[in-house]
Amino acid sequence: MTQATPDAIAAIGPQRIVCLTEETTEWLYLLGQEQRIVGISGYTVRPRRARDEKPRVSAFLDGKVDKIVALEPDLVIGFSDMQAALADKLIRAGLNVLVTNQRSVAEIFATLRLVAGLVGCAAPAEAWIAERERAFAAMAQVAGRWPRRPRVYFEEWDEPMISAIQWVSQLIGIAGGDDVFPELGSQRMGRDRVIADPLEPARRAPELIVGSWCGKKFRPEKVAARPGWAEVPAVRDGRLHEIKSCDILQPGPAALTDGVAQLHRLFADWAHAST
Repeated sequence: MTQATPDAIAAIGPQRIVCLTEETTEWLYLLGQEQRIVGISGYTVRPRRARDEKPRVSAFLDGKVDKIVALEPDLVIGFSDMQAALADKLIRAGLNVLVTNQRSVAEIFATLRLVAGLVGCAAPAEAWIAERERAFAAMAQVAGRWPRRPRVYFEEWDEPMISAIQWVSQLIGIAGGDDVFPELGSQRMGRDRVIADPLEPARRAPELIVGSWCGKKFRPEKVAARPGWAEVPAVRDGRLHEIKSCDILQPGPAALTDGVAQLHRLFADWAHAST
C-alpha cells in the first residue's frame, strides 16, 4: 500500500481552520497540521508556541465574530453545548461550523478520529490512539498490584461544588482510583453534577482529593477548612492536590496523556505510602 505524500495530505479537507477550544489546536499540532490553523482560543496553552504563532479570536462562551470571519476559515471547530450561541452567530455569518460534544474517553477518541480524518491523517491518529490504549493497559497492570485502590473526590468547581466530568471519572478508574461520585460522572451536563449537600463528599470519605477549578487556582487550604471536613481521610492526611484544568479538563490529547499520568502518579504515591 502506498502512503500519501505530505503534499497529498495537505490537499485533503479544510485548509483554513479556526479552533474555538484548545484540544483541537493541540491535536492538529500533534498531527503536524498546524499550518491549517488560522485562529485559536485565547485560553490555549498547549502547545505553548501556538499562542505566538496563531491569532487568538475567541474565549469559551463567545468570540470575535468579525475577526473570525475576516480570517476566511473554511471550517470552525468548537466543543460543547455551551458554545451553541457562538456557533449560531458564526453559522449566521455564513461559516461552516462543526461543534462536537464528547464526554467519555471513547467519545474523545472518536472525535480525534473525526478531526484526523478531515485533514487526511487517519493513520497517524490510529497509531497515537493505539499507543494511548497501551499506556492505559500498563497503568491498569501497575494498579492491579496495589493492595487496594484509593477513593478519590475530584472537584471541578468549588461554588457550587461540581464533581468530575465523565472522561475525568473514567480516567480516575484507568489510573487506578475509584471516583466517590460515579453516579454523577455519568451525567453529561455540568448542572447535573452539582453537589447540593456540602457534607456529602465528606461522608464518602475520599482518601485523595484532586481539584481542577476550571481555569482558576485550586485552594487546598480552603477545601480543608470546610465545616465537617476535618476528619475526611484526604484532609487528615494532607492529600489534596491540583491538576491544572488545561491538563485534565480539555477533552483531547492533554487529558489522555498528562492528565491521566498525573492521576496515576498521585494514586501510586498513595498506594505505596499505605502499604
